[in-house]
Parts: sequence; structure tokens; C-alpha cells
Amino acid sequence: MNNFSSDYLNKFNLSEHVVIITGAAGLLGKEFARSLAQVKAIPVLADIKGELTEKTAYQISKETGTQSFPIQFDVSSKISVTQMVETVITRFGRIDGLVNNAALDPKFDAEHTDQYSNAFEDYPLELWNQGIAVNLTGMFLCAQAVAPQMLAQHKGSIVNICSIYGLTGPDQRLYQPEEPNLPRQYKPVVYSVTKSAVLGLTKYLAVYWGEKGIRVNSLTPGGTFNNHDEEFVRRYSLRTPMGRMGDKTDYPGSLLFLLSDASEYMTGANLVVDGGWTAW
Repeated sequence: MNNFSSDYLNKFNLSEHVVIITGAAGLLGKEFARSLAQVKAIPVLADIKGELTEKTAYQISKETGTQSFPIQFDVSSKISVTQMVETVITRFGRIDGLVNNAALDPKFDAEHTDQYSNAFEDYPLELWNQGIAVNLTGMFLCAQAVAPQMLAQHKGSIVNICSIYGLTGPDQRLYQPEEPNLPRQYKPVVYSVTKSAVLGLTKYLAVYWGEKGIRVNSLTPGGTFNNHDEEFVRRYSLRTPMGRMGDKTDYPGSLLFLLSDASEYMTGANLVVDGGWTAW
């Protein structure tokens, strides 16, 4: 292999890179952490669910042979976020990446059939405020907290996890029960609004830190299978050009790209991985 090819391969190297993943105990958070461990990065799993986060970190470390580090924190609390970041800096002396993944996302699988209808007309203010605090303010706080260390390093990559519902309005037909007598279900307004705002925050920070070594991009996954019932999967798949829902393994490759020097001339961009959902 010649040196020219080796230089390009080296751009994908994330070995020993310290990367914080918020919401790391969730479906995608776990897979993001696992992918980082597989490429010999140092994933820091940060989540409010302490016991589950510790268990996840242990499993990933056992599977990959790469040490993963769990931290319990509250993404909506400035004090908690600051303490989490200080812990990482004290332990490793650097922060190379931040994956802003934590979010409240109402589920429509078999385990959540009794959820609130989420109709806009009577959507509770407390749920609106809670969604903004976690989905948006949490990203703001985490980016703010890691910035001094990344600025001191003159380098860092932040990836904000968005959603197709940050690009388009939810197709509410997907969520309606088959039985006409059952109450209607809706993807809630706060999810779409906060995910739309993620794109604005991404562009703002990308421009703000453009010449200072910190790159900020967003990654937009499509709907991801998580034990959904057959009817939902059928409806979703018909709505998608590639004819299927996303799998949790469909996104880590794109994340690794955005965190690595292979994307060193990308900032303020939104990488959409949705099976073509937004291409119609």
C-alpha cells in the first residue's frame, strides 16, 4: 500500500480519541458507543440512568476489549453537565468529540401503547418545557461545557443528533391505531420543534467556531426499528424509498466519519441517513 492511500486511511483513525456520548444507554447511544469502542476510541457513556449506563459500558468493554467509561448525569442541569465534563477532563486530560444524542422521544412500540395521545390542542405545558430542556437545552449546555477544552486543544468535533422530523412534519397517519374505536396517537409537537432547532444550533456553532478548530455537524437518522408492531413497520416501510425501517447499525458509520478527520472540511452540515424518507 502506498503512502498516498495510507494518508487517507489515517484520516479515519479515531484510536484513543475521547468521545462523550449523551443518552448513551438508549438504543442509538449504545450502538454509537459500541462503534467507537470497536475502532479503539475511548467512549464516555453519559446518561441519567446510572445503573443501566454502567451495565452498558461493561458489556461494550467486554465485547470489544476497549475500556468504556460510564458517567451518570442530568443533561438538563448545568451543574450536572459541568461536573460530567470536569470528570472527563480530570480522567483523560482531553475531549476530542461530543455526540449530543440525549433526547426525549415518545415511543410507539408494544411497550408504550398506553402513552398520552400527544394531541396538540391539549398538549401539556410541562411536557413542552421538559422536551425543550432535554432535547435542546441539553445540547446547548453540553456544547458550552466542552468548548473551553476543545478551544485549548484547537480541535474538536461535535455531532448533534437530529431527526427526519426536524426536516419534515411528522406523517401522523403512521401512528393511528388500526381499531377505529381506540384513541388517536400523535408524534408530539415538542419533538419536531426541538429537532428543527438542533439544525439551527448546529449552524450557529459551526459558524461561531469556524476558525477555531471546533467542527459542528448534525446527523439525521430515519425511523429506527425498536420492537415496533408489524402494522407500524409496514406503514413506515411503504413510506420509505428503500422499503424498510432503519436499523440501529445503519448510523454509526456516518457518526465515525463526522467525528474523524475524514470529514475535516465539513462543518455546519447535516448528514441525512434515512433510507430516502426525505427524498420524496
